Amino acid sequence: MSRFQLVPLDATHDRAAFKSDSEPLNRYLREQATQDVRRRVAACFVALADEKRVAGYYTLASASLLLADLPASTGKRLPRYPTVPAIRMGRLAVDQAFKRKGLGGALLADALDRAARSEIAAFALVVDAKDEAAAAFYRHHGFIALPDSPHTLFLPLATVRSGDILPGNN
Repeated sequence: MSRFQLVPLDATHDRAAFKSDSEPLNRYLREQATQDVRRRVAACFVALADEKRVAGYYTLASASLLLADLPASTGKRLPRYPTVPAIRMGRLAVDQAFKRKGLGGALLADALDRAARSEIAAFALVVDAKDEAAAAFYRHHGFIALPDSPHTLFLPLATVRSGDILPGNN
């Protein structure tokens, strides 16, 4: 991803020109992202193609997973709290001009790296895939679907820290 600079979203970035395949994701970046950042309900990171043009973005926020929702093989290794802390990647989008260049995987790798390096405890990065194609993208990168919610997937951050998962290289 050397062609791109990955930075937190700020007011100088050109959000108006961003056009992914998802109008709700385009609208979020244009109209809502800066408010969510200012209110501290989400952090937004952008890949810049030049100093201002947004080629892609993702958001991170704190979350939790119900222990009972996790696969039994995962849950039995965790403390018996009702929930476990997680980080939610709420949105991930790539501008149409930058599709099929590995940017989506690179953004995911950056999100996993940020989550794994966080000093605040979190068991997993969790995502809500919008459709089966998105779920397949996350499964390709090592994510595990919740048994009763196949479009909600998670990846234990311990696998990222240990090097068992090399994001973007699966």
